[in-house]
Amino acid sequence: MHRPNFFRSKFFFALFAIVIFVGCENGKQNQMPPAQLKVVEVVQKDIIDKVDFVGEVYGYQDISIRARVPGFLEGIHFREGFPVKKGQLLYTIDQQAYRAEVAAKQSQLAEAKSRFAKAQSDLERYKPLAETNAVSQADLDAAQLQYDAAQSMVEAAEANLEISQINLSYTQVKSPIDGIIGKSLSKVGELVGQAPHVMLNTVSKIDEIFVEFFLPENQYLELVKKVTNGEDVFDESRYNNDNLELVLADGSIHDHTGHVTFIDRGVNSSTGTILIQTVFENPQRIIRPGQYAKVRIPVTHSDALIIPQQCVKELQGQYSVFVVTDENKIETRFVSVGTKIGDLWLINSGLNAGDKVVLEGIQKVRNGMVVSPVVVEFESQVSSK
Repeated sequence: MHRPNFFRSKFFFALFAIVIFVGCENGKQNQMPPAQLKVVEVVQKDIIDKVDFVGEVYGYQDISIRARVPGFLEGIHFREGFPVKKGQLLYTIDQQAYRAEVAAKQSQLAEAKSRFAKAQSDLERYKPLAETNAVSQADLDAAQLQYDAAQSMVEAAEANLEISQINLSYTQVKSPIDGIIGKSLSKVGELVGQAPHVMLNTVSKIDEIFVEFFLPENQYLELVKKVTNGEDVFDESRYNNDNLELVLADGSIHDHTGHVTFIDRGVNSSTGTILIQTVFENPQRIIRPGQYAKVRIPVTHSDALIIPQQCVKELQGQYSVFVVTDENKIETRFVSVGTKIGDLWLINSGLNAGDKVVLEGIQKVRNGMVVSPVVVEFESQVSSK
């Protein structure tokens, strides 16, 4: 008859023990210290951003070698892909027709000179006779006209001879500069000097190289404002600083730095871009025309606020960070971000220098949470000023 009371007593005793245990556990949790979180302080300083632009390489001089007179190609007198000297013979074109033309013009000149000599003799003979009225004034005037005409014929014959001699000289095609010559576009025996075999080759001077690239209008405005700091864009001294780097196709950096030599007059209305030209030394002549490379331009951001990229969260185009307040509480702060520089992010607004931003564990924190911040120094891989 007393067994049910016994079981009821054991049940209430167990329930009481559980309540006491849970209460103790909650007390222990309430007494746990705040979690430690690594934070970084917002830094304000000058930092250099290196911006890359893809460009095409040109020789300092790229001279087209063309056949200036038509004829059959008789000889090629150079080794393709090797250096040539200024004035070196490159090609010879069949000269037979041009030599004949020179001989014909020489004959015409001789005939014109003979006529001129006769006209000169007649004029000199008529002048004293006219003074004594031995011949009429009309005869003297006719002699003068013959003399003037003969003189003009000599001058015309000399000009024609000079043209034919120039054409004959064009049958020997010589290098206009010291440089590297490319592959010949015509072979011996082909008719050159008329389409499609006018172009024979190209000689390039590549001890220095130009690298040209195109900037969209908005990037041009942003870059120029940062580089010039609001000063005159046509100040030539600004373009003589060799502070540009050239990144080659294999990722290596060219041994020599360069500078801007030319900014085009205007923006191309069809593409919305502007041409920029830079120059680099190339003494080993490793870089060749036609290559593509990246021109790396340093841009200094003065008094920039920077934080590590891993501190920033992005959701639907809005960027935010977790800031630890003076009361060691977590606070969400929306920020306006600028340029990414390596592993850092420039902050335009929303933070101040010295603010403590959560670096690690941003997925575990929430607004109002009390933490124990541990300030650490972020090891950035970006070179700064």
